Amino acid sequence: MARYTGADCRLCRRAGEKLFLKGERCFTPKCGVERRRNPPGQVFQRRRRTSDWGLQLREKQKVKVIYGVLERQFRRYIEQAQKASQATGDVLLQLLERRLDNVVFRLDFAESRDQARQLVNHGHITVAGHKVNIPSYRVKPGEEVGWKASSQEKEFAKVIAAGIPRKNVPQWLSLDVGVMKGNILRLPEPGDIDTGVETRLIVEFYSK
Repeated sequence: MARYTGADCRLCRRAGEKLFLKGERCFTPKCGVERRRNPPGQVFQRRRRTSDWGLQLREKQKVKVIYGVLERQFRRYIEQAQKASQATGDVLLQLLERRLDNVVFRLDFAESRDQARQLVNHGHITVAGHKVNIPSYRVKPGEEVGWKASSQEKEFAKVIAAGIPRKNVPQWLSLDVGVMKGNILRLPEPGDIDTGVETRLIVEFYSK
């Protein structure tokens, strides 16, 4: 399955809620969910009871969209989480939160995870002083994530730096805006994650 390249607002409307895929735009009246509540292709709102399987599928699709993960990769995360001794749902979210593109987003280096993924892909981000261009790279406590020195001189990087802070940095991370670097203080815990995902439904979906 190829990566979705259409309008992000359609994904939010399909989910029936804001997934905050477009940064600041999601907080303005221009947000697609605010303007058109119906799912794409549906003119009138239909009242139809969703089955348990449908709810589980929708929650799985929602978390994949939020973190920008394809099905094969997401299934690997599920398999790893199922092997852990802790609750499968908690471990799943922890693995997703530890992705480098998500950490770049959480540190406020990007307005959205899509933008963060581009920054990583284009080689603007370093981990422990070394360039890492793999969005799925899994960060570890004690590592430092920052901008490559040459990238900090670029105009778009200065614009991003000038806009910080746009959001609160979670407690498992620390940020030094002056040098555009952040540190991984510890592993993320369930209380640190604000995506509103019901992991129980996802675990049930894959347990069948």
